[in-house]
Amino acid sequence: MARTLDSTPKADGFRMPGEFEPHEQTWILWPERTDTWRMGAKPAQKVFTEVAKAINQFEPVTMGVSTAQYRNARHQLPENIRVVEISYNDSWMRDCGPIFVKNDQGEVRVVNWQFNAWGGLYDGLYFPWDLDEQVPIKVAEIERLDHYDAPMVLEGGSFNVDGEGTLLTTEECLLSPGRNPNLSKAEIETHLSNYLNVQKIIWLSRGVDPNETNGHVDGVCCFVRPGAVLLHWTDDPNHPHYDIVHDAYEKLSHEKDAHGRTLKIHKLYGGSPRATTKEETEGIDFVKGTKPRQEGEELDLSYINFFIANNGVVLPAFGDKNDSLAVETLSGAFPDRKVVSVPNAFEIALAGGNIHCITQQQPRG
Repeated sequence: MARTLDSTPKADGFRMPGEFEPHEQTWILWPERTDTWRMGAKPAQKVFTEVAKAINQFEPVTMGVSTAQYRNARHQLPENIRVVEISYNDSWMRDCGPIFVKNDQGEVRVVNWQFNAWGGLYDGLYFPWDLDEQVPIKVAEIERLDHYDAPMVLEGGSFNVDGEGTLLTTEECLLSPGRNPNLSKAEIETHLSNYLNVQKIIWLSRGVDPNETNGHVDGVCCFVRPGAVLLHWTDDPNHPHYDIVHDAYEKLSHEKDAHGRTLKIHKLYGGSPRATTKEETEGIDFVKGTKPRQEGEELDLSYINFFIANNGVVLPAFGDKNDSLAVETLSGAFPDRKVVSVPNAFEIALAGGNIHCITQQQPRG
């Protein structure tokens, strides 16, 4: 039986592990919204299947699927990938799904943060999001895990932790008016401390996807291990992300983590600037209440949006000249893990995210 707890993870001695710590499994949600995913979501389903297969080389994968798509997903996915029926609004498991915490004895619990589709009625991407809000509790029930209800809106892609008390995020996202307008920066820090058990919060200024998530950090920077980060990078002053990543580098260079360590910064060059074409957007349904996808929108081709699996790293490939450089850089940053790139991940980028956005790790108990 999964209980609702009235304390906090910090008070109970639980913390959120780093993504690089051992996993029990990975959770993904099957894509099907035709106002998010073009051509009836069929191209996206193929790429999600490849992402699931790539991760499944290293650890178990559970795919959440709606009633309508259950047979289709079960047919497309290998038998060793578990398929469970869950209702949801869209397939961004990193953001609407549960955040897992664990203690030193290996007990795992769920934190249920509030979700409002990246900005609610102020500047959110779709309405309603009521089914997304229920996903963390459903996962907790399936896994028979107790859970905490956190008192603020927060998406998993908006922060990254080192598992040792340090958290990365952006002011652009967490302080955006559509998230928690009634909370001060200090109050937000208190909630992050209480529900993720972190002691040091490093605030970067901006992300690289302001029109999608108000600047999630998982397109800009992440921890490789405690004391080391990977930073989305470009040397080209004309690149739209140039000022953002150079400002982030300056901030990170002068920061220390929760244990007083100066951060080692690895640079990961991004894909070439690219905007959506008419052909890529005209296959997306227009639905009232959903942010329309239009020709000419800048795409976020950041390789930082990869996923760390047990003994592996799964990253997007865009058919870009920097695809092979990204593999080389990540192989150097993760010498003990096998790096696997997923072709055609551009299909996920068209909907506003990538591999990290569609996955959520459950730590090993």
